Amino acid sequence: IALCAADLCSDGDSIILNAGSTTWFMAQCLRNHRMQVLTNSFPIAQELVANSANRVVLPGGELYREPGIILSPFDEDSIQHFAAAKMFMSAYAITPLGVIESDPLIARAEAKLLNRTERLIVLVDSSKFRARGNIVVCPLTRVSTVVTDTGAPPHMIDHLRALSIEVIVADPKEMKVLTAA
Repeated sequence: IALCAADLCSDGDSIILNAGSTTWFMAQCLRNHRMQVLTNSFPIAQELVANSANRVVLPGGELYREPGIILSPFDEDSIQHFAAAKMFMSAYAITPLGVIESDPLIARAEAKLLNRTERLIVLVDSSKFRARGNIVVCPLTRVSTVVTDTGAPPHMIDHLRALSIEVIVADPKEMKVLTAA
């Protein structure tokens, strides 16, 4: 999923990566790119700064240690002037109701980031199609693309495509193995 998502990026792009495990793996796949990346994830920022030539932009706020996310309680913060063509978001779940999170602070941070982009690309493995969580970050109508794996439920893939959402299915048999440098 991370490799497929990274293939959607080109040098010179301005993108947003939210905090999440799949987006962290995607950051590893961006080592050879030269982009401007806004992230609210301290681990993603560390990965990009240490192992790539990407320019990294961080929002102001407090670092929440356990999830490694930087959150601001203020509406007016450093991201208000950032514009990105694409936002790559992992999620707690994706259902017919939309992109779901379980933590209100994370949901609020993601909603703020959504205001800074034109195109939302959601990265979810097949386990994320089970209904769980309780906070809708955004409806499916806000989603442009979903990148998932071959285990995704066919009825959900059909549902997403019926809403004119592009669905990219990553087949692990066709992908290269990513090794940490």
